[in-house]
Amino acid sequence: MPEVMERVGSKEHFIGDLGHVRSAGPEWLAVRRKAALGRFLATSLPHRKMEDWRFTNINPIVRTPFHSATEQAALLPGAPDVAPFLYGEASWAELVFVDGFFAPGLSRIPKGLNAGSISHAISGGNALAESHVDSYVSAVPNAFSALNSAFLLDGACVHVPKDTELEAPIHLLFVTTGHDSEMATHPRNLIVVDRNSKASIVESYVSLGEGAPYLTNAATEIVAGEGSQILHYKLMQERRDSYHLATTQVKQERDSTYRSFVMSLSAAIGRNELNVLLDGEGASCSLNGLYMTDGEQLIDNRTSIDHAKPHCTSWIGYKGVLADRSHAVFSGKIMVRRGAQKTDSNQLNRNLLLSDKATVDTKPLLEIFADDVKCTHGATIGQPPKELVYYFRTRGMSEAMALGMLTYGFADEVVNQIELNPVRERLERFVFDKYSPVPA
Repeated sequence: MPEVMERVGSKEHFIGDLGHVRSAGPEWLAVRRKAALGRFLATSLPHRKMEDWRFTNINPIVRTPFHSATEQAALLPGAPDVAPFLYGEASWAELVFVDGFFAPGLSRIPKGLNAGSISHAISGGNALAESHVDSYVSAVPNAFSALNSAFLLDGACVHVPKDTELEAPIHLLFVTTGHDSEMATHPRNLIVVDRNSKASIVESYVSLGEGAPYLTNAATEIVAGEGSQILHYKLMQERRDSYHLATTQVKQERDSTYRSFVMSLSAAIGRNELNVLLDGEGASCSLNGLYMTDGEQLIDNRTSIDHAKPHCTSWIGYKGVLADRSHAVFSGKIMVRRGAQKTDSNQLNRNLLLSDKATVDTKPLLEIFADDVKCTHGATIGQPPKELVYYFRTRGMSEAMALGMLTYGFADEVVNQIELNPVRERLERFVFDKYSPVPA
């Protein structure tokens, strides 16, 4: 109990900058910020006595006196600094956010595309923002998602009108710059794809420069209208000494399709929480992920799919590669509600351990309250097969080269599923460079 009380008492430094949050804005936003603050104060900070955080120790985050970014810095990075993280495709929209705030001078938005800053959408009286902002994240019993809502200032707002198929993807790039003291940013994104429309979204989190450790505390709300299709990629590539906590809430309507790929590439501690509500008959979702850890890293992926209506399908497929003393956590929950008949759901988590000191905790879970369903779940944990390593060595390869080839093949199986060529090619290079077989 004293340990829990210490965490509760440490809440104050997370909200010390709330007084600097701009008061300008509609009354509805002030009301939702106030409600979010109430949720934050009423919710315990995550600790290992909570079931959802049992394997994930975030004490380094809880005990760090972060100050929150409440306005855009006067000095922004230049275009050459940001260019390596962009995809450079002329047809793509690329929206750049620096320390949580939209940077229009670094961004490119094709004419006619309804995408930009959520702050501008709110201040401009966008009815879409008022209808959806914090309507989904507010249901998450997570202190850090409530904190994000309390600090709701800026992030991306994307709206795809009905019967529209976007010809090119939208890239949302969040850049954290170096600072002398520990800083927290709270990016907030809203993505609404209306009836019979189609969109591809790439969401990237990267860092520039050195400095004190930082925290990215992100939240994204996604609404998939009837018959819509959304392809969503998230890449977490934070600085190796810093932290990333993120919540993504997805609401799907009838016959909609949502496909997600979460790539956890680097962070000292990273947690991605992805919750999908299948709220219309015939809806389907596919959640895929790859996490690659080494050193002392801790990466946690928590996925949840709520089958609220009948005739829906879902898939969860995550793979992990762990080296050194790193630790990974995977939780996959499938809920099939009463009346959600003809549900078809499958999940599989596979892990490859490259070190005897690396650890993974995996928990696939099914909760089924309907009787006419087809659901499976499974998890595997193992080291590279010794017989395959031996086979390659008998063909003249070194042990290091054999292990590199097997590891690359294991990880690249997920990357190969990526449909956007620029994203797939960049990740293939990353995986190859990380696990490339080097001759002895």
